[in-house]
Amino acid sequence: MKAILSLAWVLGVCGLAGALGGNVDPVGTWKCEYEIGGQKRESTLMIKKQGDKLAGTMSWPDQKETKLRDVKHKDATLTFSAVRQFMDSKFTVEYKLKIDGDKLNGKGAAEVGGEKREFDIEGKREKKDK
Repeated sequence: MKAILSLAWVLGVCGLAGALGGNVDPVGTWKCEYEIGGQKRESTLMIKKQGDKLAGTMSWPDQKETKLRDVKHKDATLTFSAVRQFMDSKFTVEYKLKIDGDKLNGKGAAEVGGEKREFDIEGKREKKDK
């Protein structure tokens, strides 16, 4: 009897742990905001499933969408990189975002002029029209 109760307790705790972050779905369209150099900026992140892998794009008001690289999702954390073109420069931005329901927040980082620069980013998932 003790073994059955212990097993039930372990399964219950593991199920609760999964519900609290392990099974968060990153798929959707996310409207993101961040600030660089005192200026507020926006981007649109689109995550979709391709078979058993994640893929997606990111776009900005001054740049059409670019494909995401190395999209990974583990323990409610989404990581990927995107090539950002700004004026005549191209640089890779690495993202690490924590998803909580329909909100995300985290960091973006890029090497600019030989110096790594980070910024905070947050976003909300757009609601699907029915």
